[in-house]
Amino acid sequence: MKENLLTDQPFQPQTDKERLKIIIVLAIPAVIENFFQTLLGFVDTYFVSQISLAAVSAVGITNAVLAIYFALFMAIGVAANVRIANFLGANQPEKARHISQQSIILAIIFGILTGLATWFFAEPLLRLMGIEEEVLELGSLYFRIVGIPSVIMSLMFVMSAILRGAGDTKTPMMISIVINGINAVLDYVLIFGFLFIPELGIVGAAIATVVSRLIGSLALFYYVNKEKVLAFRKHYWQLDKGHLLELSTLGAPAAGERLVMRAGQIVYFGFVVALGTNAFAAHQIAGNVEVFSYMIGYGFATAATILVGQQIGAGNLAEARKYAKLSTQVTVVFMTLLGAVLFFFGDWAASFFTEDPEVISDIGTALKISGVFQPFLAVLMVLTGAFQGANNTKFPMYLTAFGMWAIRTLLVYLLGIQLEWGLAGVWIAIGIDIAFRAVVLVIQFRRDKWMALEKAPEPEAQCHPQTTKENMSTNANNY
Repeated sequence: MKENLLTDQPFQPQTDKERLKIIIVLAIPAVIENFFQTLLGFVDTYFVSQISLAAVSAVGITNAVLAIYFALFMAIGVAANVRIANFLGANQPEKARHISQQSIILAIIFGILTGLATWFFAEPLLRLMGIEEEVLELGSLYFRIVGIPSVIMSLMFVMSAILRGAGDTKTPMMISIVINGINAVLDYVLIFGFLFIPELGIVGAAIATVVSRLIGSLALFYYVNKEKVLAFRKHYWQLDKGHLLELSTLGAPAAGERLVMRAGQIVYFGFVVALGTNAFAAHQIAGNVEVFSYMIGYGFATAATILVGQQIGAGNLAEARKYAKLSTQVTVVFMTLLGAVLFFFGDWAASFFTEDPEVISDIGTALKISGVFQPFLAVLMVLTGAFQGANNTKFPMYLTAFGMWAIRTLLVYLLGIQLEWGLAGVWIAIGIDIAFRAVVLVIQFRRDKWMALEKAPEPEAQCHPQTTKENMSTNANNY
């Protein structure tokens, strides 16, 4: 495996061109990983759709519940990513190694707890979604097979984050591509049967998911241990209440942010459903097209989290600010270009999903509105990643809660339902929420209110000898 960027970088970049190269090298693998996950997710959905529409609904409803699990697992991953980057930036590899192993322990604990919750409450949890009996029966079966061993999912999220925290975004990308390919092959074989393997239907889809994730977890475990700065130490597997509390405290707001977002989506989805079946279908299809823009945003947000976290750990506050600013600027450029594509070619993309002219028109309108707000989305995603890299996970959570409930959900109702703007009103409301939160983050960033420095480790004297009091100053150019 190639040496990671953070621990083996021989010099501090002196120009924005050098910084940009580092950002892109870290971001592109994350973008590619998201692309393949989305692409193969479409393949997965297609295979399940060949079973029945009830099976598609069962998998979809199950994934909606699993999204709550994912929020918890991703939060542990965010905390591990940030703290590992901090410690490596401060030239404290043993602390990075220790906290990486403690984060794996925390992942196992939460994975077991969610698995037990699935075992005992799978059916009641799905009933809360108000689904029909046929869907409930299939959903409960699928949910138990996939959800009981959720410790596998937890380990995948967290160990991928550990590698990214060490500056290795390529390994999670390669493993993700491989296991999603394995999942697609197993889907076909187990769902429809092949040679001596019987046709298993939705059970086959669930088994394919679990097996591919198990392979991914084992591969990630191998590569984490192979990283010289993260190689496991036997005595670090003992529970450390201090580190576990530290990870939980840093990760809890990140989990809260995703849970608040999920809860808000459920509410305003109800408003979209009230607009009619065609409008809801158009909303879902437009979302499936727009998701490609999120791949870029998440990729560069990952790079921002890693680089800001590393520089905070090293005490290079001005450098951390430069990386946050430059990551945001380059993402705005890329996502503005993609926004133009959505604006001008949205109707054309819609024609691949349906022949209904009304639905195509609604999808096109939604994507035009989305295209206009893409620069704001870029700022929101990358600065959120930068805030997290600076150990500030609370402010994005508070901002998401306010934006989702006081702006997005309210405006979806007012514009979409009360003023009868339909789907256009829904997407304008979403865009206003995104723009509002992006502007607030920029203001906080300009005011230097985006770092939680009390949680960052103290850099050791031998770390980055070129670091001086001058480059620890935060008086960089304003955003």
